[in-house]
Amino acid sequence: MGKVLGEKSLFAGAGPLAVRMRPTSIDEVVGQQHLLGSGSPLRHLATPDASSGVSVILWGPAGTGKTTLAHVVARSSHRRFVELSAVTAGVRDVRAVMEEALSRTSDGGEPTLLFLDEIHRFTKAQQDALLPGVENGWVTLIAATTENPSFSVITPLLSRSLLLTLHPLTDEDVASVIDRAVVAPQGLAGTVSIDDTARAAVVRLSSGDARRALTALEAAANMVGKGGVITDAVVAEASDRALLRYDRDGDEHYDVISAFIKSVRGSDVDAALHYLARMIEAGEDPRFIARRIIILAAEDIGVADPSCLTIAVAAADAVQFIGMPEGRIPLAEATIHLALAPKSNTVIAAIDSAIADVRAGNFAPVPRHLRDAHYVGAKKLDHGKGYKYPHNLPGGIAAQSYRDGNDAIYYVPSGHGREQELRERLERIRTALDGS
Repeated sequence: MGKVLGEKSLFAGAGPLAVRMRPTSIDEVVGQQHLLGSGSPLRHLATPDASSGVSVILWGPAGTGKTTLAHVVARSSHRRFVELSAVTAGVRDVRAVMEEALSRTSDGGEPTLLFLDEIHRFTKAQQDALLPGVENGWVTLIAATTENPSFSVITPLLSRSLLLTLHPLTDEDVASVIDRAVVAPQGLAGTVSIDDTARAAVVRLSSGDARRALTALEAAANMVGKGGVITDAVVAEASDRALLRYDRDGDEHYDVISAFIKSVRGSDVDAALHYLARMIEAGEDPRFIARRIIILAAEDIGVADPSCLTIAVAAADAVQFIGMPEGRIPLAEATIHLALAPKSNTVIAAIDSAIADVRAGNFAPVPRHLRDAHYVGAKKLDHGKGYKYPHNLPGGIAAQSYRDGNDAIYYVPSGHGREQELRERLERIRTALDGS
């Protein structure tokens, strides 16, 4: 079978399948029901009598319907639809849209809906250019972003906007989109069929992105031709990537993350990257991966290399800030750093040992010289009396008791990485605390 990706579609209709299958009304939209219920702001905006000058920011992953919702609102409310991309448009383009919108409304023409894709790529000056049109009602603005608007949209525009968060489509949502596209007259019109295994394969590959699912479906349909049957083998070849057996809610989900954790713990950087790639390609939630990396940094490395926790947290922040697919890069950087770092589980061993001691009742009142001496009446109780201030002593260590009736040792350095230095320092500290 030869690949036909990128070739002209064999099926009726102009434009890609994802464009042809775009809903024409709110009721045809799949998913995002939390935003589309009766009486919701977005549904109201899709009515002809909705007021102009409304600003809406749609925040969500790729393929969740941001562009579709803008088209549907414009069509349903009888507004003129104008689309600008932040990648190619500048301040001059924005101002031109605003001026034409004002001219049209002044002459009694149809109102304008401006859809601005990837608003997070707009500079402050470019976003400032939007404000007059929004404030004066010249346009109804719908802006789309995959990044947190709190960081990427200027405050004046954000404060005048209705922020709506879109969720990734569920597997059931994507399967519904696929089935509709197979039979719809504007889609594949029933000229091909798809078996259940192939449908599940397209759903997995889509990672909650309807546009990606329809692109993969169209490529597979072009490959089998009219009257053909799409199988998982066809989907694999048409999508030019191996199908991943990965159920985000099943055993494979837990098996792969377990293998990832154990590979990092075992310092096999290439195995760790392999399992990271499998999770990314299968559409695993990158926030889930980032959380596991943070736990790894503290549990399996700890103070043997304290920089690992900093890098893990930074990777999690980066994923939240930039989204996917770019988020794969900081995730990979953190994975490599952690896999090659010296390993130690002494941090979790120490805190769990201390917790077990406390739960067993092995604790006594706080020594009097360590108690708070700043509140009224503390002096009468001799709180703080006899406390030795370490900063006033040679070496900065005071030989005094910090626990009464408990000399248990919880932290035992491993001697790996920085803990070799800590082990030697800890021996000196404990000797000094004993006053010997």
